[in-house]
Amino acid sequence: MAKDSDETTIIKKYANRRLYNTGTSTYVTLEDLATMVKDKEDFTVKDAKSGEDITHSVLTQIIFEQEAKTGQTMLPVSVLRQLISFYGDQMQMVVPSYLEHSMAAFAQEQSHLKEQMASMVGKSPIDVMASSNEMLQEQTQRNMEMFQNAMRVFNPFLPQGQNENPDAETEPPTDESESSDKDDLASMRDQIAQMQRKLDSME
Repeated sequence: MAKDSDETTIIKKYANRRLYNTGTSTYVTLEDLATMVKDKEDFTVKDAKSGEDITHSVLTQIIFEQEAKTGQTMLPVSVLRQLISFYGDQMQMVVPSYLEHSMAAFAQEQSHLKEQMASMVGKSPIDVMASSNEMLQEQTQRNMEMFQNAMRVFNPFLPQGQNENPDAETEPPTDESESSDKDDLASMRDQIAQMQRKLDSME
């Protein structure tokens, strides 16, 4: 049984695309790996020849297969387009952190959301729709707050009064650098506003 010190199962992927679970000494499929994820069993996929960590590409492949199943689609076309548009954009460095925190928050609230969904049983379609919209609005608001907090981490141009060390002396910017900073800040604010509009339109 080959596991890392943190008890992470090692999955080896061979040139013929077969996957070998070194923990159970058996060959597995992508569907088996999907089940392991759902069971919260941690694993790392490595190329059998080079030893390269290819977990990311394999998990992406699992999502692709799940999305291809009838009725299993969770990523709307609008979301896929938005994600693609972020590649190469200055916002790309913020998106992974935002998505990670957003999904973590959603996972933490799963039990609460399930209770809310269970409470809708027997209600009229109008009541169900109203409750669903309310839950979506609450989640969207929390997601936007997390996104804005993430943006503040990457935004050195905090509004006056929000500097963590207001007594620290700072060198006054030149006209050229000040103009450039304002342009960058305006661009980032425009993109935040654009994301907010898209989030609102998805409710």
